[in-house]
Parts: sequence; C-alpha cells; structure tokens
Amino acid sequence: MSKPAHIKRPIMFVGTGSDVGKSIINTAFCRIFKQDDHHPAPFKAQNMSLNSYATHEGLEIGRAQAVQAEACGVSCRSDMNPVLLKPSNNLESQIVLNGKPIGSRSASDYFSSTDRYRLFDKVMQSYKRLENDYAPIVIEGAGSISELNLRDKDITNMHVAVATKAATYLIADIDKGGIFANIYGTLELLPLEERRLIKGIIINKFRGDPGLFETGKQKLENLTGVPVVGILPYFNDIHIEEEDSVVLENKKGASSAGKVNIAIVLLRHMSNFTDFDVLERTPGVHLYYAAYPDDLDNADIVIIPGSKNTISDMFYLRKRGLAKSIKKHHEAGKAVYGICGGYQMMGKSIADPYHVEGDIAFIPGLGILPVETTLSQEKTTEQCTFSFLGGSMECKGYEIHMGETNHQNGEPLCITDKNHNDGYFLNYKTWGTYIHGIFDNQEVINHILRENGTSGLQSTSFDYAAYKEEQYDKLAALVREHTDINYIYQTLME
Repeated sequence: MSKPAHIKRPIMFVGTGSDVGKSIINTAFCRIFKQDDHHPAPFKAQNMSLNSYATHEGLEIGRAQAVQAEACGVSCRSDMNPVLLKPSNNLESQIVLNGKPIGSRSASDYFSSTDRYRLFDKVMQSYKRLENDYAPIVIEGAGSISELNLRDKDITNMHVAVATKAATYLIADIDKGGIFANIYGTLELLPLEERRLIKGIIINKFRGDPGLFETGKQKLENLTGVPVVGILPYFNDIHIEEEDSVVLENKKGASSAGKVNIAIVLLRHMSNFTDFDVLERTPGVHLYYAAYPDDLDNADIVIIPGSKNTISDMFYLRKRGLAKSIKKHHEAGKAVYGICGGYQMMGKSIADPYHVEGDIAFIPGLGILPVETTLSQEKTTEQCTFSFLGGSMECKGYEIHMGETNHQNGEPLCITDKNHNDGYFLNYKTWGTYIHGIFDNQEVINHILRENGTSGLQSTSFDYAAYKEEQYDKLAALVREHTDINYIYQTLME
C-alpha cells in the first residue's frame, strides 16, 4: 500500500448503538496510523465511564482514551477526553471537565440545564489543541448516532463530525442481530449534512466465513448507498483493555482447583476494573468476580476494588452478606487486599462531612484495618512511582480518589516518589492502598503469589508492557486484513 504524503482530515468511528466495538476499532486505527509513520492521537468529546486514568498533568480522562493514546505511542492528555461523566448512582454523575471535577449533576439537569453551546465550545477547544500537534485525530463517538431526543444536546457524535469534517465510519455489531434495520434506520434518521460525512460501514463481530455475507453486503450498499468497507471477524484471542464493565458478566464464577484463586468483590459502583488485567493473565492464577457470599468460600485471595460511591457500596456489602464473608475470610488467615475505595472499606469507618457521595455522613467499615477515612471535596489525581514494602524495584501506578485515610501507627504499604506514605500494611496477607495499577508491577504480583500460592508460582515473570504492544499489533493486523485500508486513506485525503 502506498501511504499518502499528508492527511487532510480526521477519521471518526460512530455506532448504531452502545457496545458495538467503537473503542476497539478506534484503538486499532490508532495503531495502524502509528505503524504507517503518521502521528495520530485519540479524541472522544464525552465519555461515560467509571474506568478512568490519571494523565502526566495530574488530570483525569477515560481509560479508553489512555489505552488509545498508548496504541498511538504518545502520552495521554486531558484534551483527548475533555468531558468525562462518572456515575455515582443511578441518577447522578460526577462531571469531569478538562480533567478536573466540576460537581455532580443528575442526568436531567446535565442534559436540560447545562449550557450545551458553551460545553461544545470547550470540547472543540480541546480538539483544536490536539489538531495542532497530531494527525490524524482518531475520533470516537458514543452510543447511537440516531437518538432523536438527544440530537440538540449532542456534543460527542455527529456534531463533532460536522465541526471537524471528519471522514466518518458507521460500526454495527452483527452478533447482536438486526443489522440491516440497525444500519438502514440509523442512516435514514440522519440529516443530509451528517449523512454525507458517512464514508463507509464496518460490520463487526462476524462469525464464520465472511464470503457468506457477500449478498448481505450488496443489499446494504444498495439500500444505503454507502460502501461496506470492512467485515471484522469475532475474536477472543486479542486482549485489549475493556472500557465497559458489561464484560465482567462473563467473568463471574467460582474457584478452580490447582490454581491460586483470586476473587474480586463485584461492587455496584466498581471503578477501574482494569486494575486486575495483569493478574488475570498471570500463569497459575484463576481470577473471577464474586457477586455472592459463597463465591468467596474457596478463594485464596479476596480483593476489594475501587468504587465511585464507597459508602453506598459499603451498605451493599452488608446487605448482600459479602461483608460477613470477607471478614470470615480474613479471620481464617486468608489474604484480603483493598484498592482505593476497597482500602477505605477495609478500615474502621468512612466519614462524608461534605456529603460528597450523598446524604449519609458516616458509616462503619469492615474493621479489618485500623484506619479511618474522611471523604474530601478535593480530588487527588496523579501518576506516581513507588517502592512496594521497601523493595528496591521502582513500581508505577496512579491515584484517583477523594478522601484521606488516617492511622496513628503502622507501616505504610508503599512510599511514592514524592516521599508520600501510601496505604496500610497490617501483615503480608492484609493491606490496602490508594494506588491503581499496583498489580501491573511484577514485584507486587510475585509478593502476593509467594504469600498465597505454591512454590511453582513464586518467581513468575510477565512483561505486561511488551504484551500490550503485541496485542495492539495483532489487532492492527486483523483490522488491516479485513478492511479496505486504501479506500479509508483516500477518504482522509478528500
């Protein structure tokens, strides 16, 4: 393939609905453009996710854009996701603008009372800053582009496409069924100005021989007048960090004989579930998500993850009977570790004097660690390097939390590069930390396997950074093989 000398416009991937594969395809093209010696960067105007990441600026963005930036080979920055909505309950979300929280709003307030023109201006200012430094910008939409009730409030789908004149590609998930109605209906509902920007259709998650869909492809092109430029096969052998916690439904389960069984407590407001990706891929480990008390019975290690609403999830643990099971697990001398909100829950109490999370000002914790947490109005958002339990290896992670956890005595789990004590170490099987990504570090994994595993698992080695690079390349190769890359490049030159 001959590469163009200069790309004139951005590319955008939009969907017939949610969970059709926009994020993963965006990631693929981020890597493809990098491989082809361009200088791409991702952009998603507005994201709704509890999976977030701290940039080197100390700002917060959706984890998916951090992953896409990594596929581009560039550092992530807040301009890549200027608006992030983090649901704290069924009705309300924290709004993060340009990497900093600006308050919490209900969905009705956010969509009906927010000055959408001003917010869109902020979004486009971020885009223009990126455009000065990168090309092409690889833009991701959100949900469906044909939600008529939200059209005048849209700041992330076709309004972005129109403002940037992006070559736009519609993605549909054939595995969900109804693909002809989904694609045809989606395009028919678009105004002419927006429909003209749709340069192609990508069919995602096709099972079987794509040649069998040739008639379907022709019918779609005849119906819509838009070419089908890709039919991507369903795959389960390429592993890219997921954005949507719906994937956890397939990871519920029980223990497995002959392995170190790690149970992640499945919280209602769980955040940053990607904290456990490396553990899940570590040889000799069986990782699963525990939704019921009995799920913890045969676990070697229980991990309480982060939470966007720690107090609500503390109530949930008690109501569900999980709190009793976690304490029973600890009292039996088995390992319990807590990350961020999970660390807070392991303590004696959680206070919320400013009502950051809701109306409840105080709740007792699990009482496993002798610490007390007070939620604050200021959010800590930063990347960090740290030593783990006084070790000599430099580890990496990041913090995103609203709250301070205090204890009078005790040993910190980690010491950061800013000489800050993090977490609480009670013993080798009981500790908590505020550091997300702590299990991305081999020293930490080796520690917990040594304390809870067998001799054969004491010196495991897994280069996660190299593994991720390999996965990005595999994803790019698959997408190249099954899409008309030459045509896509041509649309970026128009």
